Amino acid sequence: MTESLHRHVDSAPGYKIAISPGEAGLRYLELGLLFLRPGIPSFTLEFPTREAAIVILEGAGELHGFLPDQRVVWTLGPRRNVFDDLPWAVYAPPGTRLEVRSRDRLVAAVITAPADNRGELRAIFPDQVVVRSVGKENWRREVRTIIDHVTAQRLLVGETVNPPGNWSSYPPHKHDRDVPPELPMEEVYYYLVRPPQGFGLQRVYTPPGDPEPLDECYVVRCGDLVALPRGFHPVVAAGGYEMYYLWAMSGSRVLYGQWSDDPEHAWIRRLEVEDNPN
Repeated sequence: MTESLHRHVDSAPGYKIAISPGEAGLRYLELGLLFLRPGIPSFTLEFPTREAAIVILEGAGELHGFLPDQRVVWTLGPRRNVFDDLPWAVYAPPGTRLEVRSRDRLVAAVITAPADNRGELRAIFPDQVVVRSVGKENWRREVRTIIDHVTAQRLLVGETVNPPGNWSSYPPHKHDRDVPPELPMEEVYYYLVRPPQGFGLQRVYTPPGDPEPLDECYVVRCGDLVALPRGFHPVVAAGGYEMYYLWAMSGSRVLYGQWSDDPEHAWIRRLEVEDNPN
């Protein structure tokens, strides 16, 4: 039986891989966290056969990118935090070497997936991030798309911010079958909470009659990660606490929005349409 996975990622200086293919039913996604401090001011990342998204979560730094036919240097940030500022990011095709440097403090997420696309090494600045207000009432949230199928071959990367007490990934949806409107895309969430002692709840469940039933609910806290290889996956922030999560999806083919709602709760989508008829 394929299970989802919930774990905490510590914030000790350096680079740590939080989850890799082969864990929790994942086939494509790997997610790592990079924490640079004055004592550890730089780190080199290499992606021989995988494409990568590097998303600045906090701080500022220089990214020196190297491909056989491309050399770039970008100053990214500062980003005060994930709640108040939009992200800075880099997309790196396979074959890239990246040197990440910071004079003070930098926290970055590194998401990779296998690819053979020899695309362009490029930076994504805050004014290039697509920001949308999604939902209604206590399931309204802000969704930020950073890397889409136009930029990457097998990665979709973005951020969601839930106001206190609000739901997201809602109405519950899933994307684990190659049956329209779905595309099979595994997903990982990495959570941050403000104030940091807060929490949220993440449910992961399969439809009735699934041959490998799954129904789990996790208490998710600041610095936690949950893998979502399949099933519906709604999440809610506790009252009084803002919740952020970085989301990353991958599959043999990727396209944002290719999911299906839980039929029991799909009626909620009509309420959103009533609010936004166009």
